[in-house]
Amino acid sequence: MRIISIGPSSPAVAALGRRDRARHVRELRAALPFMLPGFVLVLVFVVYPLLRGLQMSLYHWNLMVPAQSQFVGLDNFVRALTQDPGFWTAARNTVLYVVITVPAQMALGLGAALLLNAAIRGRAFFRALYYLPVVTSWLVVSYVFAYLFSDGPGPINNLLVNTLHILPAPIDWVHDSLASAEVPINLLGIWKGIGWNMVIFLAALQSIPGELVEAASVDGAGAWQRFRRITLPLLRPAVLFVSVMLLIGAFNVFISVYLLTGGGPEGSTEVWLSYMWNQAFSYLDFGYGTAIGLLMGVAVIAIGFLQRRLLRGSVEY
Repeated sequence: MRIISIGPSSPAVAALGRRDRARHVRELRAALPFMLPGFVLVLVFVVYPLLRGLQMSLYHWNLMVPAQSQFVGLDNFVRALTQDPGFWTAARNTVLYVVITVPAQMALGLGAALLLNAAIRGRAFFRALYYLPVVTSWLVVSYVFAYLFSDGPGPINNLLVNTLHILPAPIDWVHDSLASAEVPINLLGIWKGIGWNMVIFLAALQSIPGELVEAASVDGAGAWQRFRRITLPLLRPAVLFVSVMLLIGAFNVFISVYLLTGGGPEGSTEVWLSYMWNQAFSYLDFGYGTAIGLLMGVAVIAIGFLQRRLLRGSVEY
């Protein structure tokens, strides 16, 4: 009887390896025409702008004659971190916006999802109603909030002064002080994001097996205990996804600040993106504006990574 060796170096194993490699090459060739357009788009609209921005951040960039731009090394980054108080004012306002709007959006979105996950009359209508602000243009809702919080006889002033008698006199919300200017900006961010959070949490709630909740009810667990011991732990993946996405969105706040306050009064409501915009397009300091954008990107990546480390963990039924 002839014994065929099938060890790692046998001809049979080598032939199988060659056939697998040939199959992989054929599959790659078949997939390349479909992958190439996306790859080209990523190179043109992601990789090239990123590398170009990194180059610009190292120069005192001359927009009209780029060849005459002056190389300054890391001076733009040093200027932002150590010499420019406006940068830190914008960073403080951005962090304040994140701290206020992200938890509020998550809490209110989860509350709306819990309510609309129950069997109530008109559930589909209310789901659409809650989601309507999400699909409404930032430009439109910013102008609506500018009207609501307008000085003098604006609707909010009229409500607080003449109807509820909470304020003795109207407030110029967007020009009087930092505290009053932050109110419409933060309220707009929270109101516009509730519907998106509701949809994500609603999908996560509907993926939880009903048997677990029913078993807990039979064992005598109350509504709060069921939420704390079953629903909330099983929502961990959704909470991680929502928190990371909201963090990125909050750091990118721009339109509402630009239209409501313009960064005023006296630059006190500037956020990172509005400050970067002003440096680049108002003062034509593109090198410094690009450096601010890169610093913001590094901050978002670092905080997102920290979030993932804190919230990661597997949940099993």
